[in-house]
Amino acid sequence: MTNPATTTQQSGAIPAQPGPREVTVVTDGMTPGLGSSVGFGPGQAPGGVIPGAGPSGRPGSRPTVKLREAGPDDPPRYAPEWLELREPADAAARAHDLLDPLRIRLANLPGRSGIVIHDLGCGTGSMGRWLAPRLDGAQHWILHDRDPYLLHFAAVASPRSAADGSRVSVETRRGDIARLTPDALQGASLVTASALLDVLTREEIDTFAAACAGAGCPALLTLSVAGRVELTPSHPLDAELTQAFNDHQRRDGLLGPDAVTAAAEAFSEHGATVRLHPSPWRLGPEQAALTEQWLRGWVGAAVEERPELRAEADVYLTKRLASLAAGELRVTVHHVDLLALSRPVGGAS
Repeated sequence: MTNPATTTQQSGAIPAQPGPREVTVVTDGMTPGLGSSVGFGPGQAPGGVIPGAGPSGRPGSRPTVKLREAGPDDPPRYAPEWLELREPADAAARAHDLLDPLRIRLANLPGRSGIVIHDLGCGTGSMGRWLAPRLDGAQHWILHDRDPYLLHFAAVASPRSAADGSRVSVETRRGDIARLTPDALQGASLVTASALLDVLTREEIDTFAAACAGAGCPALLTLSVAGRVELTPSHPLDAELTQAFNDHQRRDGLLGPDAVTAAAEAFSEHGATVRLHPSPWRLGPEQAALTEQWLRGWVGAAVEERPELRAEADVYLTKRLASLAAGELRVTVHHVDLLALSRPVGGAS
């Protein structure tokens, strides 16, 4: 295991601004550029969308997560405000049913006094805040993201202890999932990611699955888009906007709503046992702020994909926002969680 470059004893809510530099971002020799696991687009989109809150970015920019071509001085692409806004919905949606088989695998690791978890595209660290208190034993989390600003948030707001009170420590790194290798995961007990698969290409997913298989570690990959949304009350334009959004997600060779199927196939081909479980967002009046941000980004992406929808979509969005303000709109955004149990290395069962 790589020696931790930094450990934090802080936890709790995401701070409004980074605090003192008690957390150091380090690299491990991998190419910088690992994208955040959540959010979709850079820049400020029309209609008051929080940067990163929807897939409609500046005109002419690539609207989805870039995993490469990022320098250390690039500004953050994902607003912590958006990641904090969606965190409760993410936590409520993640598939608890996948935790028992994961716990069994982790409990059977040979000769380990603790577990090492790599969280890819960690954003502000919501996966760690959700998962660490649900697992027993000492944990060392290695948080990966392309954005040092978000890595700072993730580290300072990380959990202090596991489910049984054991210590949780944190290390931050920058790296590129497209170049992930078994060597990079040497000593890993688990790899996690949220909302990441759908912004990868088929080649990148195969590389990811091969790295996990080579390291013999399981992967828990949550909140991948499924390509289906349900809005109540329904509207005649719902299906057309959904299709346009899904086509938008598939731009530039990205898999979008096809990612979970591709990942399940890739992990299976590398010998892993794969389990899938639905993990939908269920958004009602209590999640109005999140619903508004999601809705603006969803419609914006659909229109970017099919500009001829703009006039109808503008009317649609106005009506939907009015329904939301009146407490009448309900939205289900379907996701799928995936647990891949790769064949263990070294005789673990």
